Amino acid sequence: MSDVLRVLLVDDHAMVRSGFAMVLSVEDDIEVVGQAADGLDAIELARRTRPDVVLMDVQMPRMDGIEATRHLVADDLGHVVIVTTFDRDDYLFDALQAGASGFLLKNAGPEQLLDAVRAAGRGHALLAPEVTRRVIGRMAGEDAAVDRPEPAELAHLTAREREVLVMLARGLSNGEIAAELVLGEATVKTHVSNVLAKLHLRDRVQAVIYAYEAGLVLPTED
Repeated sequence: MSDVLRVLLVDDHAMVRSGFAMVLSVEDDIEVVGQAADGLDAIELARRTRPDVVLMDVQMPRMDGIEATRHLVADDLGHVVIVTTFDRDDYLFDALQAGASGFLLKNAGPEQLLDAVRAAGRGHALLAPEVTRRVIGRMAGEDAAVDRPEPAELAHLTAREREVLVMLARGLSNGEIAAELVLGEATVKTHVSNVLAKLHLRDRVQAVIYAYEAGLVLPTED
């Protein structure tokens, strides 16, 4: 039973919730434990159902997804994945800063939805490669361009760990990093874990934001 991921769906459109529920409910390792139409209901339901993963819309009445995410993360009430149409970059970045574990586009296919839920449920952040740099790079762009000293904690990273951090910031998966550096995926996972631990970061999303804010990766880089 502990292997079953408990998922809470939060969206003010019933059709969206129903569609997600249909995709998720047929999976043996996923259980939809509740549905909410706004952030306030989401917080109340999360306290009652203790979900592993919360799929969270951004624009909703009463309390939006960003504020709800802030509350859920602060109270350790599940890993939040923002589900959005991607029409507001600033909303997405604010949500990541609020503690969301990643984001998913509403036009994503069923397999991507399932991958997102399982990744978040295992404590991994979900970074959609097609939007990661556009969101974080744009929002961190002004700060990244400012000439300032590197954060002192970067000195705790080995050269390889620093290299891995830069690749994380560019949206590469563990497999892609392994191929780029000619390493095994298990070794890459170890490097990623070390980076997160040494920099006191919660997940890969925070690592991406950190790298941009520290100026390790510039928004204009390919």
